[in-house]
Amino acid sequence: MKKTVFFILICLFIIPNSFGQNKDDVIKSDTINKKNKKIQLVAFPIVFYTPETSFGFGAGGQIFLLNQKNIYNDRVSNVFVDFIMTSKKQFILDVIPQIYFGKGDYFLDMNFKWKIFPNDFWGIGNTTPNSNLESYDMTSQILKVSFLKRLPPDLNFGFEYIYENHDVTKVEEGGLLSTGEILGSDGAVISGFGIIFNLDSRNNVGSPTSGHLLKMNAQFSSELFGATETYNKFIADLRTYQKISNKSIVALQLLYEGNYGNAPFQGLAWYGGGNKTRGYYQGRYIDNSLYLIQAEYRYRFKPRFALAGFGLFGKVASDQKQLFSLNDLKPSAGGGLRFKLLKNQDTWVRLDAGIGIDGSSGIYFGVNEAF
Repeated sequence: MKKTVFFILICLFIIPNSFGQNKDDVIKSDTINKKNKKIQLVAFPIVFYTPETSFGFGAGGQIFLLNQKNIYNDRVSNVFVDFIMTSKKQFILDVIPQIYFGKGDYFLDMNFKWKIFPNDFWGIGNTTPNSNLESYDMTSQILKVSFLKRLPPDLNFGFEYIYENHDVTKVEEGGLLSTGEILGSDGAVISGFGIIFNLDSRNNVGSPTSGHLLKMNAQFSSELFGATETYNKFIADLRTYQKISNKSIVALQLLYEGNYGNAPFQGLAWYGGGNKTRGYYQGRYIDNSLYLIQAEYRYRFKPRFALAGFGLFGKVASDQKQLFSLNDLKPSAGGGLRFKLLKNQDTWVRLDAGIGIDGSSGIYFGVNEAF
């Protein structure tokens, strides 16, 4: 706990002061103009703490294609890259291109992740006890490619391809995963296609301050495409951002995920993590279905600084009847600090702390808002 508090103090005082006193010591930015095509390069160190990783560090960069934008909402094409190492001997590489074509009529959204990730597991269900805790090692390659067509004014429709290769390299002797009774305990491949529909009027993807998002996608993973199991996934994500003063907004999210068929545990609905349910370890609760309701208040007290407070509740379940009962809800609450990296781009870093029930808690230091 003392180490955690010390880390928070470093983030709150040393890191922001470094940004304010000499930005170039922390963030490298350059703009290249070749044949009227401007490219802005941003590079920055990454230091963070989460329950899943403990302390992590690395480097990241983002390329903004300033002249290749969506003219309907001024979103700029960009490519984000990072490489991270953690004190738990985890290694993560992310490559995330988001490219607009036809002045915003078409959108290519890709996400490639490679990771060596020792992790924790408590079993499947909404009431798994803390005493179930066991560890396992897994190496994963994940690729998601989406291509969307804009349907004026704010509708988008398209298709996606999903490929995930999870190689479980080590499990605890005598643990739940060692029995072989849990799908995915000896590794899993998820491969298939999906359909995406969204209504998106947000003014910014990473840190929105106004607008709405209604996103629905159905995914079909099948042995026909090389998957180890056949199952379907449906996700509905509703978000809204309401301005309540010149400096503050309220953000709301309702999220549902349902899996139908024989999904490996890697493909089930995971409750917890820095983006979905702060205050709980990512994957602390796993099951076929999940719902989540969360609200967050954000107050920008300076042009490049903001505070936030949030509250949420939800659960996982094996079927719909259990999911929507009011028993065994998993609430959490918390807050944090935000800092805007560049004056002319809405890329923010955030430090959040969340507290759940049954001793669950988490500290999260990352890029952009949770939702």
